[in-house]
Amino acid sequence: MKSLAEYLDLAAQAHGHLCAGQVLGVRLAMLGLRELGIDDPVAERKRLVTYVEIDRCVTDAVALVANCRLGKRALKFRDWGKVAATFVDLKTGRAVRVAAKESSKQAAQEMFPALEKEAGQQKAYAQLSDEILFDKKWVKVEVQPEDLPGFKGPRVICAECGEGINFKREVQKDGRALCRSCAGEKYYRES
Repeated sequence: MKSLAEYLDLAAQAHGHLCAGQVLGVRLAMLGLRELGIDDPVAERKRLVTYVEIDRCVTDAVALVANCRLGKRALKFRDWGKVAATFVDLKTGRAVRVAAKESSKQAAQEMFPALEKEAGQQKAYAQLSDEILFDKKWVKVEVQPEDLPGFKGPRVICAECGEGINFKREVQKDGRALCRSCAGEKYYRES
């Protein structure tokens, strides 16, 4: 595993700047990997699936450290608005969920009260212990075959719009296979 400083440099490059969320995300992912005993996620890229629970800066850092990307099907997003990630070791079946403690912001402010909030958080998040920053717990995660990296499965055609649907994401409605959009789960509307 790289050092904190190395990951922070890489995170700043990948994200476009360094912020408190990046520092927290790097630390969160480093802890998750250490707990699972994964020292080199690049060398074992199909061993790990990571679930992130927020679409903020933290997630970019977690993806970088864990070497998990959405396009490689190793990064899963759950829109729960929490600064947390679950790391699943596909080789052993073990999984650990790491969540930032709400009290970490206060601990950062107390550690560097003279600094502007963002600067103080960045500096504190790099120095505070894992126990002050995070809660961690061992969990069980059943990763379905269609959610695994490298899964090859049948492609279904939506009976309504004719678009292809991968990875068993179709919905059965009135005996027809529909995409989620045609089944009524649209996040958009036609203009």
